[in-house]
Amino acid sequence: MKRRHTIQRQALLDILSRGRIHPTADTLYEEVRSIIPSVSKGTVYRNLKVLEEMGLVNELQIEDKSHRYECQRGPHSHFHCERCGAVIDVEPSLDADLDSRFSALTGLSVSRHQLEFHGLCRDCQQQDNEKEETSE
Repeated sequence: MKRRHTIQRQALLDILSRGRIHPTADTLYEEVRSIIPSVSKGTVYRNLKVLEEMGLVNELQIEDKSHRYECQRGPHSHFHCERCGAVIDVEPSLDADLDSRFSALTGLSVSRHQLEFHGLCRDCQQQDNEKEETSE
């Protein structure tokens, strides 16, 4: 089924393609609303789902149960900071053959996977180091 190209979808794609942030639907709604004041939250949610169905956007389900979004850019992993909540792209994909090796071992057919690492981002590590230095 061919989907129409709408200004709402283009606004979402423009916002998502600007950087390597992984915003929530609510954050995207606020940003789209600054461009298209009349847009509803339902419209943003529906268009995110359509863009995902079209293969243009990925929905990430982060451990804290928040759904975040990114433009489809090919295989890569994510790092989730356990303190500040940042989601950072890890590139290049660490194991390009993971899907085929998994399929060979299990007999299951893999269409895609998400690999997510957890820990502290550089900024949070730096804050810890600064705290340690001042407490000494």
